[in-house]
Amino acid sequence: MAVAENQSSTSGSSIPKLDKPVKGKSLWMDSWYRLRRNKAALFGAIILILTLLMAVFAPQIAPYPYDDQNLLLTNVVPLWVTKIFPSMIPQGETGGYVKISDVYALGGDSLGRDILSRIIYGTRVSMSVAIVGPFVAIVVGLIVGLIAGYSGGKVDNFLMRIVDLMYAFPTILLIILMMAFFRAGYGEYPPGSIGAAITNLDRATGGMMFIFIGIGLTSWMGMARLVRGQVLSVREKEYIEAARSLGTRRYGIMGRHIVPNILGTLIIAETLTIPTYIAYEAFLSFIGLGVNPPTPSWGSMIAEGAQRITSYPNQALFPAVALFLVMFAFNFLGDGLRDALDPRMRGVD
Repeated sequence: MAVAENQSSTSGSSIPKLDKPVKGKSLWMDSWYRLRRNKAALFGAIILILTLLMAVFAPQIAPYPYDDQNLLLTNVVPLWVTKIFPSMIPQGETGGYVKISDVYALGGDSLGRDILSRIIYGTRVSMSVAIVGPFVAIVVGLIVGLIAGYSGGKVDNFLMRIVDLMYAFPTILLIILMMAFFRAGYGEYPPGSIGAAITNLDRATGGMMFIFIGIGLTSWMGMARLVRGQVLSVREKEYIEAARSLGTRRYGIMGRHIVPNILGTLIIAETLTIPTYIAYEAFLSFIGLGVNPPTPSWGSMIAEGAQRITSYPNQALFPAVALFLVMFAFNFLGDGLRDALDPRMRGVD
């Protein structure tokens, strides 16, 4: 009896007592914890937050209006820029041709406009594309992919053939043709028509309307395929079968059970695709089918600076560096989200 009591007291004393209840971490909280520990992802997130703030508060941050010209300050640069680019020789030295002025922090372009101010305003174009592209892709691609993957059969076959048809046409060529078609139609639409309304809206947005339409028409196809594949992989899971047995309707199953379980993959994929949308806009502006002058875009600034890159490399390289930083920031953040939202990485530092 004494032995039994001793064993009972010994086994009872070995149970640890906790002063406070231990709180479990959800998958999203655990993902946020891992994302915070990823320095590259945090670096990318900080750059993107600063860029977004710069786009929102561009009039307050920019030293000058983006279209403000001073012909006395054409192609001027501060002295420190000539230290970075030794080929730019200041006036007064042997072979010097560069006008030195500290009025513009990064120098002026060929029309006497402040390069720094135009780069700051250019963030509005890139960040707008970075928001509109994923929004359209997720809304349209998610709907098409969900219906195709969950319905299967003829519905799936019909919707996927439409996606295949869109994929058969080169994306960038489709955008170029559409932009060229609408831009060539300027002034040909009768007043009050839909074409005239779209043209006026494009002019009011500085030429960004057709960029949004072009990217929106082509951004959802990859998302639709991804969503369909994810739905096919989860629609026969046990929790989906349980929801069906309880009488949950198909749209309830899609919205309450399927979408939350594939959302992490969609976020990762779209974050990694955003640099592609930004590159589309920069390329269109570079070839003259982007925003309308004098609205600044990094692509158009690079195109203008490339014409005199041997004499004034700062006019092309500074906006190129801004484009580089934003695109790599999205890549860093996308890689961090992929590691953080991967269920197989849960509990792994």
